[in-house]
Amino acid sequence: MKQSLHSLSWKCLFVLAVTLCLSSTGYSQEAEQNTTEAGFTVGPMVFLGDLGGHAGKGTTFIKDYNMNTTKLAIGAFYAAYPAQYLGFRLSLNYGNIEGSDADIKPNGGDEETRLGRNLNFRSTILEGTVMAEVYPTVLLEEDPDDVAGRLRPYGVIGLGLFHFNPQGSYHDPNTGDTYWVDLQPLHTEGQGFPEYPDRKNYKLTQMNIPMGVGIKYFLSDNVNLSFEIIHRKTFTDYIDDVSTKYIDPSLFYKYLSPTQAAIAVAMSNKAAGGYSNKSYTDKSKRGDPSQNDAYFTAQFKLAIRLGGGRETQWRNSTHCPLIRF
Repeated sequence: MKQSLHSLSWKCLFVLAVTLCLSSTGYSQEAEQNTTEAGFTVGPMVFLGDLGGHAGKGTTFIKDYNMNTTKLAIGAFYAAYPAQYLGFRLSLNYGNIEGSDADIKPNGGDEETRLGRNLNFRSTILEGTVMAEVYPTVLLEEDPDDVAGRLRPYGVIGLGLFHFNPQGSYHDPNTGDTYWVDLQPLHTEGQGFPEYPDRKNYKLTQMNIPMGVGIKYFLSDNVNLSFEIIHRKTFTDYIDDVSTKYIDPSLFYKYLSPTQAAIAVAMSNKAAGGYSNKSYTDKSKRGDPSQNDAYFTAQFKLAIRLGGGRETQWRNSTHCPLIRF
């Protein structure tokens, strides 16, 4: 399933490239110059994965959104617009995500198992993306260069690189203190252990595919405000350090130091302190490997034009044909 999703994502990017070619420059402008903008974004960042959620089977969609796990994300960007209907954006974003099984409200369904699992996590997200913005309604405008007071919907898609580092809350039985510990070095599902050759150590820096929609309002020729929702498709199921099944806890003492092993045992299986006090043993289901983790942002974007412009005289071009509406 993961391979098919990966293939589908690249097909979508290919279709985008072809669409841009077919819809682009049957007409171009004399003395054309790029318009460039820079600005910042701010808004919530939300995790969708194995931990937390609502009644029924867990998903990686908005159905399992827990309001109290919403965290703020900020970002900065630089964008270039070779045409009014097309832009290319380079952005850097920083935010936080988290998830907790304790947020689930029991309703007698599949959520009972996740609630009893009793796991939680948090992570910072540092992300860089390159995205294309497409403004389809520009093709219907009589004077696209007259932007002041104009409202334009748009779609975005691109490629990104993000860094994460899942941490879980650990209760120290010796001191009684609770603090956050990094989960990846603990190999909580046996990642990298010879006994589980199919469970590889996951990397903390991964690729993603950001995709979404937005709407832009031009306050003036040089300032605009947008609101956009961008979903990130990822290629890892370990943003929350939960993916597949529990392992034999004795293996932690085989491959980790005694101190690390004791923490790993506690962090890999917290069910004893959970909702149902149910015992989860070796090979019990811990997560759902059929669905990768995801996250999204819902942000306001303020942009200021740095320079550039264009004249409004059109001429024929030999590039890909444009269908005018």
